[in-house]
Amino acid sequence: MTVKTLPGKPYPLGATWLGDGVNFAIFGEHATKVELCLFDNIEAPRESARIELSDQTEYVWHGFLPDARPGQLYGFRVYGPYEPERGLRFNDSKLLLDPYAKSIAGQIKWADEMFSYVSGDGGEDLTRDSRDNAWAMPKSVVIDGEFDWGDDKRPETPLSETVIYEMHVKGFTQLWRDIPEKLRGTYAGVGNEKAVRYLKNLGVTAVELLPAHTHLNDRALIDRGLTNYWGYNTIGFFAPHTAYSSDREPGGDVLEFKGMVRNLHAAGIEVILDVVYNHTGEGNHLGPTVCFRGIDNPVYYRLLADNPRFYLDYTGTGNTIDTVHPRTLQMVMDSLRYWVTEMRIDGFRFDLASALARDAGGVDKFHVFFKVIEQDPVLSQVKLIAEPWDVGDGGYQVGNFPAPFSEWNGKFRDAMRGFWRGDEGLIGEIAYRLTASPDLYQHDGRRPYASVNFITSHDGFTLNDLVSYNDKHNEANGEENRDGDSNNRSWNCGAEGPTDDPNIQAFRRRQQRNFLTTLLLSQGVPMLLGGDEFGRTQKGNNNAYCQDNEISWFNWQRDEHEKGLLEFTRKLIRLRREHPVFRRGKFFEGKPVPGGEIKDVMWFNPGGNEMTVEEWQSPFVRCLGMLISGDAVDLLDERGEPAHDDTFLLLINAHYEAIPFVLPGEEDLEWGQILDTVDEDGFLKTRKKFSSGDEVDLGARSASLFILTQGEPLRARVESWKKRAVAAFAAITGEEERAGKKL
Repeated sequence: MTVKTLPGKPYPLGATWLGDGVNFAIFGEHATKVELCLFDNIEAPRESARIELSDQTEYVWHGFLPDARPGQLYGFRVYGPYEPERGLRFNDSKLLLDPYAKSIAGQIKWADEMFSYVSGDGGEDLTRDSRDNAWAMPKSVVIDGEFDWGDDKRPETPLSETVIYEMHVKGFTQLWRDIPEKLRGTYAGVGNEKAVRYLKNLGVTAVELLPAHTHLNDRALIDRGLTNYWGYNTIGFFAPHTAYSSDREPGGDVLEFKGMVRNLHAAGIEVILDVVYNHTGEGNHLGPTVCFRGIDNPVYYRLLADNPRFYLDYTGTGNTIDTVHPRTLQMVMDSLRYWVTEMRIDGFRFDLASALARDAGGVDKFHVFFKVIEQDPVLSQVKLIAEPWDVGDGGYQVGNFPAPFSEWNGKFRDAMRGFWRGDEGLIGEIAYRLTASPDLYQHDGRRPYASVNFITSHDGFTLNDLVSYNDKHNEANGEENRDGDSNNRSWNCGAEGPTDDPNIQAFRRRQQRNFLTTLLLSQGVPMLLGGDEFGRTQKGNNNAYCQDNEISWFNWQRDEHEKGLLEFTRKLIRLRREHPVFRRGKFFEGKPVPGGEIKDVMWFNPGGNEMTVEEWQSPFVRCLGMLISGDAVDLLDERGEPAHDDTFLLLINAHYEAIPFVLPGEEDLEWGQILDTVDEDGFLKTRKKFSSGDEVDLGARSASLFILTQGEPLRARVESWKKRAVAAFAAITGEEERAGKKL
């Protein structure tokens, strides 16, 4: 088949529809020849045409096909030496995906042809395999990027006001009978009006989607009848995962993804992508050749300096992307910008982000990866969240990422789990975690929203399982329960797994309310694992990465207790939204606020007195009162102007017995109790009133919230309101003195 070909241009990389044809460009520094392969359909065993890209500019091979159109399936064959001992793994018998493909159709048909070496010859990967694999490969797709965004507008919710909901595209709607069957488990399912309404009513402001980039299902999992459900096995950094699309036409996944984003934006909900730029699905030196390995192995991957046959592995997956190489770094940045500008994504969560910032000396907070993002006019303006660790030496970097990155605060998770379990010696750390971890983030110009607080995430127990199991139960994964973390800081409350004991059941529900209360009333950015709002279980599986089934999918049939927990979570999120005192833009200073003696934050013991140094250091203290002043000077209203709020007192008790707690303050203070996790509803139907000095019964392992309804802080607030009214009147009339007399 003869195909008309022109020289084309080296930029942009990938396949670009220009209206009168398609430009193809691919980087290959060590390649000796590159062929573009065209396919008539996804089932075609071989290409219909091979076109040599004879033009090369600065290691970019390029060509223009005036007769090519959107929907065209294609791949590349890249020529060069097969010398694994030198890090070179070229094999032109293997079809390769375009690293810049905007859509990828089909799935791998696993066979020995997917590997560049002859297996079982005793030399592992040293002998080149010459069998063609085109029949078994997915194909890259040329797309038309046009889309009717309508009047789409980014919500642009400030990080300080953000509530994140972590979810899996498929698992969220797969079992939802109210959504049309064809749309369940898809981007269109997430964007369906019922799903969007559920998220809106819950009160979250952003969804954080588990990896939606095109990813591979490992051969070992397929052989066990499982899949890579979570998706942390990326092979296409520009392409949505096609299996999550109800539209199976070539390129239909892109349109459907954009439609999901548009519908979520219309409800004021942002979309954050969990992205995996630290490694790819090609694995170690014995992995398949699908894309990067066959295009330019030493460019895309970090290889051992003294034996480049093998890979540096800081990710536990067999390889690590080389973000030191300028072209690989360019690919990562081009991908990020594409998802922001073309797909209108609002932010990213970077998986194992420490691996992206490694050089020869280890993890470097001044790494070029950070510098490029910080100066980028597009990327520096979206939400950037790091998972601040990897599996290499020195990889745990919580608190060390530079602005503008926020971080998954693993120390918040660990401290809160230990505290509510009843561990000793945590009371001082709990105070730090409740106040956005200033010990970690109050430096380098960072703010409280640098701390993304979470109790649970996709990786580990759900909230229900955290209070129902002491041990992991991952037998369904087929690894004899060896996989997954054994250090979960969980507690089963007296029985392992499901139980008919009503007391244990009630206690578990209370513990879930305790966790949710401290999560959503802490300073920083709360992240809620999808399903925790109603008590979803994975039956004790804390590593459900391969469970594409009802272990991972949401069950939308709920009993009364699950409905009750959902309503409790909604009310907590609403309370946080209505009161800026729980989402301050600056760290507490512990100093008196203007107009009164009360400090912006105060800490009390059960006697109603401020905590002493000895109490902070005692291993036995498990009860604490936190008073947050509503007169703090950094509170802003929705217009960004100074605001005042109510003053709250949060009491937490992780003792196994109830503790009498004396409410602090002078005699004229009146407190109203609005929340008590001992109560099945959590929020009290009738507010209980107390005076300062009164003794309240703080239940065993419980949290209570009080609001100040009368007292000095209120008088200070009224004075402040008067001053604002005077200023507003004076701004209009210019008569400040007369305004003051009127008031």
